[in-house]
Amino acid sequence: MIIDLPDTTVSQVAKQLVKVREDGGAVALGRVLTLVISARNGVAEAAIDAANDASREHPMRVIVLTTGEGESRLDAQIRVGGDAGASEVVVLRAFGDAASNEESLLTGLLLPDAPVVAWWPEEAPESPATSPLGRIAQRRITDAATAPDVRDRLALLGRTHAPGDTDLAWTRLTHWREQLAAVLDQPPYESITDVEVRGAAASPSTALLAAWLQMALEVPVRWSYEEPDHWQEGIKSVRLTRESGDILLERPIPGVAVLTQPDQPNHDLHLPRRTLRECLAEELRRLDPDVLYGRVITEGWEKLGPPETGE
Repeated sequence: MIIDLPDTTVSQVAKQLVKVREDGGAVALGRVLTLVISARNGVAEAAIDAANDASREHPMRVIVLTTGEGESRLDAQIRVGGDAGASEVVVLRAFGDAASNEESLLTGLLLPDAPVVAWWPEEAPESPATSPLGRIAQRRITDAATAPDVRDRLALLGRTHAPGDTDLAWTRLTHWREQLAAVLDQPPYESITDVEVRGAAASPSTALLAAWLQMALEVPVRWSYEEPDHWQEGIKSVRLTRESGDILLERPIPGVAVLTQPDQPNHDLHLPRRTLRECLAEELRRLDPDVLYGRVITEGWEKLGPPETGE
């Protein structure tokens, strides 16, 4: 069910939410958090779709805020039932002076006594934690992959990082980190002497993986940007060198990685690029600060040298 509320107020939206729950039997008791999405009209629907999918694991209230120029006005839309997954979605489109105070637009619509997560699917503020939305959120999610220059964005995220910040470029690394950790947990337990990471220039995950490996293994890491081919724009390979030979984890085709180790047959591993829904759902599983990400984006990124090949 979709309810349009043109030229409205936050108070009227809140009253309509109560009425929807009373009339339709939808209750907020099962909602575990409020997800606030700040997005332009062009990307808002994709973000809502991802949130609706993630809500099946994390029932929540989703508030989508878009702002624009023009005469002061607030238009709203409420989506429940099949149009909102396991959540209830409130879309706010604020214009002119009505958009000048984002925090006041949201505070009357937040679930009481529930955590707040802020998500910028595209353009994020320079300092998420001190932004109007960031100040009311326990967790703040950005995506460096959407920035024009991913290295500049990573450097900015490192300078402005605060506990509770995270980035989907880091979340996309989960399966790569799991596979590499699993390999190193098996014999022979030899020290790693050299590491090489390759990936596309448009992938901030390449730099974050290199920074994490340098911190975890305490060895210098060489990393390089490769020209993207027709299908892959993310991480392409990781090579770990030790005395008995090289370990190579490489993704030559979509969704499949090949693990090569000395004196062992090659292993094909399922390693697809993670969807937006998967990354969002993973981030919503934890509402405490991601301490490891904080170290990687600050200490790790700062100590990581420049890529070996061009931008």
